[in-house]
This record gives sequence, C-alpha cells and structure tokens, in this order.
Amino acid sequence: MHPSRNALEAESWSFALALYAKPGVAEACLTLQNEAGVDVMLLLMVTFAAVKHRISLTPDEIRTLDEACRPWREQIVRKLRTIRTELKTGPQPAPNSETEKFRAKVKTIELEAERLENRLLAERLPLRLPAQERLRPERLRAILHDVIMSFASRRGTKAAASLSSSIDAIVGAAMQDAC
Repeated sequence: MHPSRNALEAESWSFALALYAKPGVAEACLTLQNEAGVDVMLLLMVTFAAVKHRISLTPDEIRTLDEACRPWREQIVRKLRTIRTELKTGPQPAPNSETEKFRAKVKTIELEAERLENRLLAERLPLRLPAQERLRPERLRAILHDVIMSFASRRGTKAAASLSSSIDAIVGAAMQDAC
C-alpha cells in the first residue's frame, strides 16, 4: 500500500532537509545548480523516491516532474533566490545590517517556496511497487546522472566530468539512509 500524498510530502521534505544538511551535500547541490542548472528540489525528490521507496524514476518520469514544477521554479523560486543573492552585494543600501535582516526574511520565504515545490513534486511522484532489490550506489548515480543530463542538455551544455564529485557526495550521503 502506498503512503498518502500528505505523508509522502512530509516524508520527502524531511528527507530533503536531512540530506541537504549532511556534510558536503549542500555544496554538491549548489555546484550542480550553478554549473548544470539542476533544480535541487527535483534532484532531492528523485533521490528520495530511489532511496526511501526503491522507485527508480525513468528519464521520461523525471521530465514529467520537471514540466510540472518548472513554472513555479522559474517564476517564483529563482526570482526569490536572485533577490536574496543580490542583497549580499547591493544595490544601495545593501549590504548592511538592516538589509541583512531583510535578506534573511527573503531566505525564509525562498525556503517556503521550495517546500511548496516539494509538495507539487510529491503530488505528482509516480508511485508503484518498490524494486525487489536494494538500491545500489551505482544505480542511484545513474539516476542522478539522468537528472543532471536533462538540465544540462536544456542549457545546451554537457555535464562536465567535474560534476561527478558532486554526484558522488550526494550518493554517498543518501545511501546511508537507503532501505
């Protein structure tokens, strides 16, 4: 029996926060986001499906999830991220202690926007019987490579070999929670 969508959303959000907090994962995610245009929330949801539910999403299923959340990501999440990052250096009156407080509020709103994207992804996550065998690191690596290639190809770039260390960091941390 599959969990309810509300339970799936709560579980996937907790998983995303816990994985992101593990050593090296935040840096790896940001590298993939900045160098290949990867949607970190989508990457974390795909990782969650594989690690916690032994569901290996196909490239078509990843593409479908991306299409479902792309408008929210591009119109809301990225704009909030841009505002937050621009406040680090300006324009005037930034940066100062007052604008840093404002930037912290924007960061909180950005995190809430990502939680809402997580909900959107959880509502559309394909559910099926889990794979019989345990998830192996090389299988998770291949799934994450599919996610990265999907975003890199849209940008017209190739996933650089330098990104493999970021994938390895995520795989290593995520496999600690594999069931």
